[in-house]
Amino acid sequence: MDALTLLLNRRSLPKLLEPAPQGEALDNIFRAGLRAPDHAALTPWRFIVSQGEGLTKLADILVEAAKADGADEATIEKASKAPFRAPMVITVVANVTENDKVPVIEQHLSAGCATQAMQMAAVAQGYAGFWRTGKWAYHPVVRESLGVHGDDLIVGFLYVGTSGCREAKVHERDLSQFVEYL
Repeated sequence: MDALTLLLNRRSLPKLLEPAPQGEALDNIFRAGLRAPDHAALTPWRFIVSQGEGLTKLADILVEAAKADGADEATIEKASKAPFRAPMVITVVANVTENDKVPVIEQHLSAGCATQAMQMAAVAQGYAGFWRTGKWAYHPVVRESLGVHGDDLIVGFLYVGTSGCREAKVHERDLSQFVEYL
């Protein structure tokens, strides 16, 4: 698949099955993330991989967060199942470095670019993925459990695996609704 076809046909697939990428395929995903735009070469990213027992640990963290909020049983149950929507979840953290030339927002955006590059690298190798953030990314229990402090930010949970559903047609958008010329 050429790069333009990949980018123009990007979509999230909600049902992901085994296998998840391993070995060189997984390394390529991380290498793609490390190629994200990075002003001043700060490398403002950290990737936390959850698979197997790691998915259970991530689920336990989400359940703890839900309970800390006094959530109802349905919300707690949903939190306990969230990581198991794929065989692998890569938590992408913007790991911020104080820098006079590179504001925090640029470092957060760089980590976001790394997330998309990783998703595209997965798809280019025959896997699928979807990027979720949601309230858990900002929850103090989740942040603390994953070592996210200060201006650091969980920019997303990248779910990765093999497609378990039929791919829908990509919806074409009217460019005139989004593009302006100065």
